[in-house]
Order: sequence, then structure tokens, then C-alpha cells
Amino acid sequence: MAARKTADSKPNMFEMFKEFKENKNIDGTTLVSVLEESFRNVISKIFGTDENFDVIVNPDKGDFEIYQNRIVVPDGEVNDPNKEIALSEAQKLDEDYELDEEVSERIQFEKFGRRAILNLRQTLASKILELEHDSLYNKYKDRVGQIISGEVYQTWKREVLIVDDENNELILPKSEQIPSDQYRKGETIRAVILRVDNENNNPKIILSRTSPMFLERLLEGEVPEINDGLISIKKIARMPGERAKVAVESYDDRIDPVGACVGVKGSRVHGIVRELCNENIDVINYTTNIKLYIQRALSPAKVSSISINEEDRKAEVYLKPEEVSLAIGRGGLNIKLASMLTEYTIDVFREVDEEAEEDIYLDEFADEVDQWVIDSIKRIGLDTAKAVLKAPREMLVEKADLEEETVDNLLSILRAEFEN
Repeated sequence: MAARKTADSKPNMFEMFKEFKENKNIDGTTLVSVLEESFRNVISKIFGTDENFDVIVNPDKGDFEIYQNRIVVPDGEVNDPNKEIALSEAQKLDEDYELDEEVSERIQFEKFGRRAILNLRQTLASKILELEHDSLYNKYKDRVGQIISGEVYQTWKREVLIVDDENNELILPKSEQIPSDQYRKGETIRAVILRVDNENNNPKIILSRTSPMFLERLLEGEVPEINDGLISIKKIARMPGERAKVAVESYDDRIDPVGACVGVKGSRVHGIVRELCNENIDVINYTTNIKLYIQRALSPAKVSSISINEEDRKAEVYLKPEEVSLAIGRGGLNIKLASMLTEYTIDVFREVDEEAEEDIYLDEFADEVDQWVIDSIKRIGLDTAKAVLKAPREMLVEKADLEEETVDNLLSILRAEFEN
């Protein structure tokens, strides 16, 4: 027979859980499903089963209804009070009830006690948290490599906590921060999504400002030719906050890839340089000619010659003495970036100058020339015999403040050495 439902006063416990809908980014349909599942979970713990219960959640009204369904049996034959109700008890609810009819009785959840209510809240909170984690993971798992803007919420020694526009928490570790970066609560910063960890269904969105991907995405945003596929970024090497080298290639002979990336008077990289705390950006033309590639990577130094060992991926680069410091760079920065960019170990050597090699330091003439004379010459910047012989005689007399006879004697000794 059809079940009849008895009326009861409307509980308003839904208000207890309304906060979950208001504070969490969960759609109404999902919330109703979670609420129903949570109620059934608690009912099962109390009665051992939820099969004979109907749970109706009314999100529009802001309440819920629970009905216990029991079969009417003769008085004194109730074996399972959860599933059966005596005829006399059923007729107290409605005098029309008959044997074998189903009674659907409205149950006040509050009657289950404080522990049941607490259990319900904990179960609901756990399921809501699980949904939030799933939602966060699904939102970011396919966005690795994309740039995101967020607001600094909290700064700690080892990481910065950032929130997105939906108040999801993102993490910027110390190792992924540009050394000169400074963060203040409430300010907006940009970073690239480095990875999404999801250990024990607890997703963590890790951001980076030091990854080459960050610079690559910034260039794509500033250079339309990259975004359109006309120019390709082949490789990026970075020392975050200091310097970067970018190798680019054009698929259109009419486009100069370096010029397109830099822009007129550096207009396209100025904003990126500022974003990266004044990180200098060198853009070079990529080539499969490894010697030429290494030569370009060592810019602004001018390379004289290169010897390549492809098996060990090593390169010996020879430069004029005045170019060596440019190739190495301040603190070895230029050569490190060139090695990172080309993936070759680069060793720099001064080009041998045979004439300079034959020169002799003045100190080696101490057995023939008084030391005070040598010191006087060295004070005006001349350290070798050939440097003295090339200098005008009058300069040696005037600037070194020496007698003409002393200068002539020195020149005679030095010439004799080379004649011998």
C-alpha cells in the first residue's frame, strides 16, 4: 500500500550548515548531494542502516526532512523497532493505518542527540573539505606553465602564501623567489604555476618566479610574433634577478627574431626587465652550428677561435686578452649562462701573443739595473722591457724623473738582451 507521511514541526538545522554554502565555492546541486550523504552516514551509525530512511534536502527553503519508513505489524510482534511499528502505535499517528501498511514518520534530527549533531557537522565538514581539494586540484592540474596573478596574504621565512581571485591558497617557496623580491601583504604579484602536488588528496599549488618558464611566458605576452608561432624560443638560461640569455629562432626570413623580441629601443623587454627586478636579458639568434652558437652565447665578448669536443660536450674558446673578462663576466656570470644555454662546458683561454710571450719583466734585470731605477719606471706603468723600449725617451726622463744618462744606460741594457 502507498505510504502516508505524518506531519511534524519543521526543524531549522539547515542554518547550521548554511555557512558551508556561503563560504565555500560549491554549487547547490553538489551541496545537496553532500548534505544527504552526510545525513545518511550518521543515520547508518545510529541504526545500522539507512535503507528505510528518506532524506529530503530543501535548499530553497533552507531546511531538510528525514522520514523513517516502517511496516505496521500486529501488537506484540515487533522484532525490529527500526523497521517495524505496532498497529496500536501506528494508529496513534493516524487511525486509518492497517496491518502491512508502510508508515513514513517525520523524524526530528535533534532527537538523535548532541553527539549525532556533532558527528553530522564533522562528516559534512570532512566531505566539504574533500570537495574543495578536488575542485582546487582539477582547477590547476592542467594549468602548469601558465602565469597567474595573486594577492600576497602572508609572508614567512621559507615561503609566501598567495591567494587567487577565489581565495584558493597558492605557495611561492623561497627557492622560487627572485633574491631581490620583496613582498608586502595585499600587493599583487605574478608568477608561473610550476607544479601541482596532490599528496593524500591535499593539493598544493607551487608557483615560481625563477623558472625559465616564467620568462618564456612573459616574452610570449610581450612579443606577438612568438604567440603567433612566427618566432620560437629555443632555450632560456637564467640567473634570476641578475641576467638571462634567450636563444630565439624565426620561421619567417623577413623577421629578425632578436629585433622582434627586444623591440624598438628595448621597448618589448623593458617591462619584463622591471618585472624580474632589473634582470638583464640577452637575446641571441639560435643556430645548429654549435661553434657559432657558443660564439653568440658568449656575447658581448668577441671570440677568436673555438675547439669543440662533441663527445664530452666541451668547448675551448680562445680570445684576445682584452676580451677574456667580457667572456667570463662579473662573477663568472656570462660564461655560466653561455654554458647553460648551449649545454656545453666552456673553457676560456687567452690567445697566445708570440711577441708578448718573448717580452721580459723589468724585475728580471735587477742584477744589471739598480732596483730604484726599475721602481721608477714601473711607477709610470711600464712593467716589461719591450714596453720601455717602445716608450719615447723623453717620457722616460720626464715622467720617471731619471737622468738622461741613467735612461740611456737602461735602454742599452734592454736592447742588448733582445739582440742576444
